[in-house]
Amino acid sequence: MDKCCARLTVCFENPFWVGIYERTWKGGYEVCKITFGAEPADCEVYEFLLKSWSRLTFSPSIPGAMPPERRMNPKRMQRAIHTQTRQQGIGTKAQQALKLQQEQGKQARKAASKEQREQEEARRAAQKTAEELKAQTRNEQIKSAQLSEERDFLQNQVKGGKSKISRMWRRKEVPSSMEM
Repeated sequence: MDKCCARLTVCFENPFWVGIYERTWKGGYEVCKITFGAEPADCEVYEFLLKSWSRLTFSPSIPGAMPPERRMNPKRMQRAIHTQTRQQGIGTKAQQALKLQQEQGKQARKAASKEQREQEEARRAAQKTAEELKAQTRNEQIKSAQLSEERDFLQNQVKGGKSKISRMWRRKEVPSSMEM
């Protein structure tokens, strides 16, 4: 049978009240950070855990042993609880687990932004090639229009007489594309 040990520590980290929920479960240690905002009452914390339990994201499991189960004198237990509530900060294991969770989130964000950047670069490259193709088509149209104008010009010259063309050949007035 799996045993679970859980502890919730609520502390003030400027400017918010934060809850550190630590649990040892299936031989692993997991932690979750909960931001409350204003100072929560005990009933608010309990209600939050009941309603939002399924939405809590715990850090990846770190191998850790279950604390030994032992009976403790109620007064001693009360003193231990009182000293734990006076402690500042969170345990080192909890800090490591939260740091690991933060690093995983950071890697996920980096991967998503890299993918988005690559998609944007691909879109820009496609747009650039489309513009180049459009410019090339436009240049070809201009060139074909110039050639048709030269052809029309020469046809008009031929109709006007061969002597006029021979004079143009001698003067080099014929467009360079028509020379032999």
